[in-house]
Amino acid sequence: MSVTSRNPATGDERVLDVDETTSEEVAHLARRAHDHVFDYAARPLTWRATMLGAMADELDAAASDLVDLAVIETALTRPRLEGELRRTSFQLRFFASIVTEGSFLNASIDHAHDTPMGPLPDLRRVNVPLGVVGVFGSSNFPFAFSVPGGDTASALAAGCPVIIKAHPAHPATSQACFEALRRGARKADAPEGLVSLIFGLAAGEALVDDPSVAAIGFTGSVAAGRALWRRASERPVPIPFYGELGASNPLVVSRRAASRRASEIGRGIAGSVTLGVGQFCTKPGLVFVPSTTDGDTVVTELAEVIRELSPMTMLSSGIAEHFREGLRALSEISQCRPLVNDGEGIDANVRAQLFEVSANDFASSPARTLRDECFGPTALVVRYDDRDDLLRALDATDSALTFSAFIEEDDDESWLVEYGSTKAGRVIVNGYPTGVGVSWSMQHGGPWPSTTASWATSVGAGAIGRWLRPVSYQDVAQKLLPELLRDDSTVHVVRRVDGVLQGL
Repeated sequence: MSVTSRNPATGDERVLDVDETTSEEVAHLARRAHDHVFDYAARPLTWRATMLGAMADELDAAASDLVDLAVIETALTRPRLEGELRRTSFQLRFFASIVTEGSFLNASIDHAHDTPMGPLPDLRRVNVPLGVVGVFGSSNFPFAFSVPGGDTASALAAGCPVIIKAHPAHPATSQACFEALRRGARKADAPEGLVSLIFGLAAGEALVDDPSVAAIGFTGSVAAGRALWRRASERPVPIPFYGELGASNPLVVSRRAASRRASEIGRGIAGSVTLGVGQFCTKPGLVFVPSTTDGDTVVTELAEVIRELSPMTMLSSGIAEHFREGLRALSEISQCRPLVNDGEGIDANVRAQLFEVSANDFASSPARTLRDECFGPTALVVRYDDRDDLLRALDATDSALTFSAFIEEDDDESWLVEYGSTKAGRVIVNGYPTGVGVSWSMQHGGPWPSTTASWATSVGAGAIGRWLRPVSYQDVAQKLLPELLRDDSTVHVVRRVDGVLQGL
């Protein structure tokens, strides 16, 4: 079956010169990638870094054409997509620098010596690649979380061949990005098949099932992620499944912050809720505002901005319909009051919405709809009376990717920072959670249902750790050891020798 590209803004469709990938083709690509596992892992780290840099160069060289395609397939704005593509090429270069620095390998050497427990043999430990990684691209970020995105970059940096499943919302963009990656790989003289691309739902299922695949990276909905996670766990040999799923991401405004910055905060929340048509995994979906006059101002400003927004186009008509289903479910809850409800829209076009509920009703309601992520330009405002009221409502929320708190320096609500660390992977103070920086200290992950592995991150330097496992070598001759574990190694990486860090 041919793959079709659709413009969500106009409904226009065109058939691409590519077919959905068969299960037999997936098996062939997986075997070919598996054949490269040992060769790729054994190549010098400098070569690996050079390849990542070459891929980034090819993305930059094709930037204009890539953005043109993405505008047509996603209805996202050109400035947004240009910035996302710059972030994506930077991300590849960032991982190239991580590879060169080498601390991700966690290399250590303990020479044989006597201990209070008796003689200790010569032991050397290093992280090695898991093997072939399957990556599922996301709908909302056609570059940064898709074909050339973080999962692909971190897996390649770890030394793993990658097979990427293109998202059906932007297949032409996916194909063009893949061609850029392949050109970069070829310029670095990488083996053919180190990076591959597949299309179609059945191909994605076959990818999770294939015995040559060692791990999966996924960004998408809770329902799809849970189904694939279960599939990965029920294989004859289960494999790790790193899924970034769904989160409502609480944002709390303290009484004192509302009294001093009501208008500013209200308008800022509106911008964060509707950024990218509300299609950010870090969108603040639950907004906790005090039931005070100042709190009323926060909500009024938030509602006014959302009410002024023109109809917006979501990534696809299917995503838009799912959004409308979420809005209808909220509307059916008697305690949930619509603050902005100007019609549903049609096809991929929607309008931003806003709802309100009391903290007591939120905490006591069994309705999952109040807590589940509604992917799109909407939020639920939860009004609280005092700290106990707020805490009961927060306790009723699910864990999330982010937890935001607007507080003052002289505030008595500083407990929110520590509390937030129990609910999310990233705590933000006096800022908005939309936007995830690529750095050494970023954590983009959290407890279920935000991700399937709370300790892992899909953004930042720590992302590389998902695709590695440690191996110890005991009493192995120098010539048989990996080069960086040899006493006379010329590989310049950070490693610990007899307990002392070297190479810093």
